[in-house]
Amino acid sequence: MQRRTVVAIAATVTAAGAAVAFTLPSMAGTTPSRRAVAQSDGVAPQLLAAMKRDLGVSADQATARVQRAKWASGVAAQLRSTSGDSYGGSWLAKDGTTLNIAITDPALAGDVRAAGAQPKLVKRSVAQLDSAKKALDTAATKADRDLPGWYVDVAANQIVVKALPGDADHAWDLVADAGLPTSAVKVVTVKSAPRPLADVIGAQPYFINLGNAQARCSIGFAVEGGFVTAGHCGEEGTRTTDLDGQAQGQVVASVFPGNADMGVVQTGANVQLQPFVDDFDGNALPVGGATESPVGAAVCRSGSTTGTRCGTILSKNETVNYPEGSVTGLTRTDVCAEGGDSGGPWLSGDQAQGVTSGGSGDCTVGGETFFQPITEILETNNLTLLTTGSGGSGGGATPPAEATTAPPAEATTPPAGDGGQQQGGNHRRGHRHHN
Repeated sequence: MQRRTVVAIAATVTAAGAAVAFTLPSMAGTTPSRRAVAQSDGVAPQLLAAMKRDLGVSADQATARVQRAKWASGVAAQLRSTSGDSYGGSWLAKDGTTLNIAITDPALAGDVRAAGAQPKLVKRSVAQLDSAKKALDTAATKADRDLPGWYVDVAANQIVVKALPGDADHAWDLVADAGLPTSAVKVVTVKSAPRPLADVIGAQPYFINLGNAQARCSIGFAVEGGFVTAGHCGEEGTRTTDLDGQAQGQVVASVFPGNADMGVVQTGANVQLQPFVDDFDGNALPVGGATESPVGAAVCRSGSTTGTRCGTILSKNETVNYPEGSVTGLTRTDVCAEGGDSGGPWLSGDQAQGVTSGGSGDCTVGGETFFQPITEILETNNLTLLTTGSGGSGGGATPPAEATTAPPAEATTPPAGDGGQQQGGNHRRGHRHHN
């Protein structure tokens, strides 16, 4: 019986239309065409090459950034626990090495420095910022889907609301309806709205049937019994097929839109699951664990349309307004992606980060892409990520140098109001009048 090996990614297309399968075809007694790669300090050389290309760093700098992200995750978790209600969030500076910890109590600055991080005194705790964002989620209606989304900016210690050109007033109206003071919010203008990155064409792996059309998505990470992917890549009960049109599995869990964009496919007995990611250059990149990297960390993704691309984590817990509805809890990056990349895996070194949800722009002009964090998928669905057993904490990294963060982006000026609490004003786009 023929066995197919899932390596946690889908296929790529050449100009001639040929494709390399995300399932690695192999007959009994044969060796899959993908070769497992060796790692250096937890980073595959192929991933380093992609980081050098997309981030403009050397191999040594790329390795240092990955190691620092692991170290920063542990330090931030420790300080969040010890700082309690005074914790204001954490982020890596643009140099990728300096860890900043926001605190509302100046008495904690010494503890932060002792841990090797840079203290940043702020007005609002991360709990207060998360509560403010939740207020926006609660106040928003269908009319507010015209706004691309909103998120917590821990570096600016504010909530950021995105607006399309000419739509800033709409954003401020939502802020007013949520009862938030203007001092806690900044509105930024973005060029385009995000969209899910599924591609409704019938020529690539893996496939799902959507009415009379066929959608293509990318496998995320192998788990015991199947793989994880994006929720918009099929509702529960949807059957999936591979590149050869063979039955592959069935969607057994799916959330989209709502509080996540997560999906789980249970595969058949003929699918061999492995803890690797296809880099589209004949290599299987190892998955060693799922340690979450902080804001500012380098991150890479693979997808069936555009292959392996790298960039930086820009924000977390972002609410994104897609045409199909709002999704909360996504992570935003400056990595490009295109249709068909949905569901594909994100790595920081050999640590799984999440699966592709959607974005704006493309890999010709650049853009932003959101991913669904992997830890939420695993915890919600009680799944076990398949790994090579080579994970690591990175706790032995050298403490960072002084912070070199750039100032936050300029915010638009709020409409005239009372100076502290923005009034309802002209929010007449059907807000609070639609279900």
